Amino acid sequence: MGSKRISGMTVVKGIVCAILLLVALFPIYWIVAMAIRPTSEMTGHISVIPHALTGEHFRQLFVERGFGSSIVNSLQTTLISTVISLAIGLCTAYIISRARFRMAIKKPLTYWILLVRVLPPVAFTIPLYTMFSKLNILYSRVPVILACILINIPLIIWFMISFFQDLPVDIDQSAQIDGATEWQLFTRIILPLVLPGIAAIAMLSFMYAWNEYTYSIIFVQTPRNYTVPLTLAVLNTEDNLTNFGLVAAGGVISVIPITLFVIFAQNYLISGLSSGAVKE
Repeated sequence: MGSKRISGMTVVKGIVCAILLLVALFPIYWIVAMAIRPTSEMTGHISVIPHALTGEHFRQLFVERGFGSSIVNSLQTTLISTVISLAIGLCTAYIISRARFRMAIKKPLTYWILLVRVLPPVAFTIPLYTMFSKLNILYSRVPVILACILINIPLIIWFMISFFQDLPVDIDQSAQIDGATEWQLFTRIILPLVLPGIAAIAMLSFMYAWNEYTYSIIFVQTPRNYTVPLTLAVLNTEDNLTNFGLVAAGGVISVIPITLFVIFAQNYLISGLSSGAVKE
């Protein structure tokens, strides 16, 4: 009886998991199906499985809409902002977690940093727009890059402080005994031990910068600087409201870089934090 009960519960769990998986994956399937479905099949009753396949929507995106330049703009904006945010955020988080302040400002400082990330992005639009306008850089991708850096740095600092604090102080002492400088300790010993944290926060920063829309629609003034989210929003205008295949094709392409980045960074998430780092 016991084995039958266990077997029955296993079947029920399997069915529930299958239903949840189907619900989670169906939107992905549907957007792919819409992207490769001819426009003639999108009127009236739409079947779940396309009767014919076409690549016309992708051709229109790249040939007629110049979607390739939008991908390049998004890649440049995302990679530059992510790298700069990680460089500044990791160094700041390490200093806050390891340094001894004369005054009790560590906790208020961390909460003040987090406040920048908690506030809605629209709260910074007016001062940033005024500053960027006076600097005459609104006709470039620099404002979006700087805005992404502003939002990502506080999150990186707050996230990585706990990783640095979890590392035993014996690691620092062992490295200093061997004659390592502070920079060598940070780059060659500490950073490799927190690679799982770096990979996780890099994914979050990358996804935010890639999907950033609020600052893009405000700061980007010329179509040649449009990013992927902004181009997709322009596609869904009154003239092309019924061309769901074009929007779906753009959505499929926009997911590919994030998927590749997550697959690449996932290898570091299962590695240990500090195994074997302390001398015996």
